[in-house]
Amino acid sequence: MQRGTDLPLSYNAVQILEHNLDARGDKVALLSDERSLTFREVAAEVNRLGNALRGLDVRPGEHVAILAPDSAEWAISFFATLKIGAVHVGLNTLLKPPEYAYMLRDCRARAIIVHEAMLPALEQVRGQLSHLEHVIVVGGTAPPNAHRYDALVAAQPDHLAAEPTHRDDLCTLNYSSGTTGEPKGIHHAHKDLPLTAQLWGVNVLGLHEHDRTFATAKLFFTFGTGGNLIFPWYVGASCVLFAGPPRVAANVIAQIRRHRPTILYNSPTSYAAILAQTELSPEDLASLRLCVSAGEALPAPVWHAWKERTGLEIIDGIGCTEVYHIFISNRPDDIRPGSSGRPVPGFDVRLVDEQGTEVAPGAIGNLLVRGPTTALSYLHQYDKSRQTFRGEWLHTGDKYRVDEDGYYWHCGRSDDMLKVGGIWVAPMELESTLMRHPAVLECAVVGASDQADLVKPKAFVALRPGFEPSEALADELIAFCRQELAEYKRPRWIVFLPELPKTATGKIQRFKLRG
Repeated sequence: MQRGTDLPLSYNAVQILEHNLDARGDKVALLSDERSLTFREVAAEVNRLGNALRGLDVRPGEHVAILAPDSAEWAISFFATLKIGAVHVGLNTLLKPPEYAYMLRDCRARAIIVHEAMLPALEQVRGQLSHLEHVIVVGGTAPPNAHRYDALVAAQPDHLAAEPTHRDDLCTLNYSSGTTGEPKGIHHAHKDLPLTAQLWGVNVLGLHEHDRTFATAKLFFTFGTGGNLIFPWYVGASCVLFAGPPRVAANVIAQIRRHRPTILYNSPTSYAAILAQTELSPEDLASLRLCVSAGEALPAPVWHAWKERTGLEIIDGIGCTEVYHIFISNRPDDIRPGSSGRPVPGFDVRLVDEQGTEVAPGAIGNLLVRGPTTALSYLHQYDKSRQTFRGEWLHTGDKYRVDEDGYYWHCGRSDDMLKVGGIWVAPMELESTLMRHPAVLECAVVGASDQADLVKPKAFVALRPGFEPSEALADELIAFCRQELAEYKRPRWIVFLPELPKTATGKIQRFKLRG
């Protein structure tokens, strides 16, 4: 399967779940510290919740939001929404009430399934949401103007016919993680989910039904939804769902020890944090056969340190919510550390200059991609849509170069690139150099103006345990870069921080460092 036309015109993505019922209905589909369910048990609860949503008069095409930690209820709510032809909206659990108000108004959500822990944030803005008619609360008790999830589901039959949706009907809405400011709503169609599972999950990673996946990226992000829900169930594998904070290295290790996944989806930041742990025994990661990284470029020093410490290789790639998942990737048998790999078959990429002309091999250009899972536009953002969606091609906003062997190397975001003394400097190159210094745990480089109002590199650095910020260490880091790189590329300033600002998926929010 390479294109949407490989699917029948009438297609509902609930098939990703339900195709397992005949062959492996009694196999465990998901595991968590709270609940473990078989495919048959998940499908029955999906039907009961779908019936409940229909009973509340939620109609095809209307939006149903989910604001909850990763859990069985999250996965069930996702597929129940798709099965009745409604559109799932994944909400980041780390946001503030005004941000929820913006998103829920933007998509005119008709219903929301919210965990009791997030209910107070919703209640603060509920009066501003004229389209929100139904609030369904998972866990605890529900206020008088809301429904209890368990009571609502228990009252319904476990048989439900799927809405005969068109393969091009919209089924999901995700908001960008906001590394550059206001989030953008991105819709995807039913066809996109099985396509991305096949093109990358199966064809590149080689996922199969005997795998068990675990992701530190939460389900409200497409990296999490794809890698830790859609992909495993597409091949009949199991997934591990964890409600707690994934950026705590001890939590990640504990989940791996407890539930024994074979595939780990993680961020570069989290890999570095695990490596910083003084306690890491071979048994901790013994179940893993494959490690995957995305969200931002994986520095080669982190790759090599992980390989040396654990014996495991990391598959790095680049994807974006607009394409739903990964479109350039290393492979399990084809890895070039520090690169994003080569284009995933089924996707085409180009590197162009500011005028849209393809750049020469080895030169830095703007990355464009086209493929069968690309979204069509941003919700209610006409101007930004015109800038990003250019006919068949998506302008990703990433700067890349391609080497003579066809491997793509990330050079930063378009708005991160620095012109120093008239020469382009890629922050990623400077960051990778700093990461090779034994004192550096993580870092980010942005542009800052000097006394002459000229832009120069400024590095923000978080240190490994055992190192303390000092002027001497700052000078040492600058000298290290001067030794490793061309003189003009060195950072002019080093700022030490306890931790760099990040999104929930671990992406460094450079716009917060530019202020």
